[in-house]
Amino acid sequence: MSQTVLILGASGRFGRHAATAFQAQGWTVSRFDRARDDLMTAARGADVIVAGWNPAYPDWPDQVTRQHEQIIEAARATGATVLLPGNVYVFGPDTPAPWGSDTPHRATNRMGRIRVEMEDAYRQSGVRTILLRAGDFLDTEASGNWFDKILTKSLDRGVFRYPGRPDIPHAWAWLPDFARAAVNLAEMRDTLPSFIDIPFPGYTLSGQQMADTLARVSPGPVRLKRMSWLPLVLASPVWPMGRCLREMRYLWDTPHWLDPCKFAEVLPDFQSTPVERALTRAIDRSSIQRQIDPDQTVPAGL
Repeated sequence: MSQTVLILGASGRFGRHAATAFQAQGWTVSRFDRARDDLMTAARGADVIVAGWNPAYPDWPDQVTRQHEQIIEAARATGATVLLPGNVYVFGPDTPAPWGSDTPHRATNRMGRIRVEMEDAYRQSGVRTILLRAGDFLDTEASGNWFDKILTKSLDRGVFRYPGRPDIPHAWAWLPDFARAAVNLAEMRDTLPSFIDIPFPGYTLSGQQMADTLARVSPGPVRLKRMSWLPLVLASPVWPMGRCLREMRYLWDTPHWLDPCKFAEVLPDFQSTPVERALTRAIDRSSIQRQIDPDQTVPAGL
């Protein structure tokens, strides 16, 4: 029997890949249209709701809690499972890696606390929830994220610009793999706990390791340069996005990676895309639309 998934944020980074991955597995995919759809009505008949809404960073205080309250209400009314893409903001800068399902959520900054409170709302709701947590995204096209907007913006000139310490590990997720794992989990939802938090291990790469890998798959040499945060500091008083980006700067100077144990336990046969292949595709696509504004709501990252 066909299964139905309702994708919220189907034009965003994760939502776009989730729609493709669910379709590939034979699901009926319904894409929510904010301009004309009512969430409670759209959720009727859905087996899974993908909670892919993610407003621009400056709008988080006003929108995140309200949006997820609506999703919880719709899932409770219809009996749907919520598939929730998570990030690493909840852990904070003082939490030793690896970051896993049982790692305390010690974030004290505003954006981290918003995510902590949102996840807690799902834990306490009684709604069946699959939280799949990832690091920074690598996309198949330029979508205004750190990788295409900053790191590889000047790659055609042989420059890989890194915003933090290049010698420490950093968590990354290739979006097609992340979405494929999400579908696998959705298909086994009835065998999972009512709330499960699963870190997606993805790739763990230091800035230097990523630069070295890019050098192997790029047509020319690649030189790593440290990004200056001064323009963001100067712009922050008048640019809300700049203040938010500075708030999350610690992630580029904090060694972190996601504990693979829970993921391997639940999806032991999952095959990840080799990192060289993922980066080859990411840089091939990122050169097309590098000037996407990260302030845009639709492609905003997790």
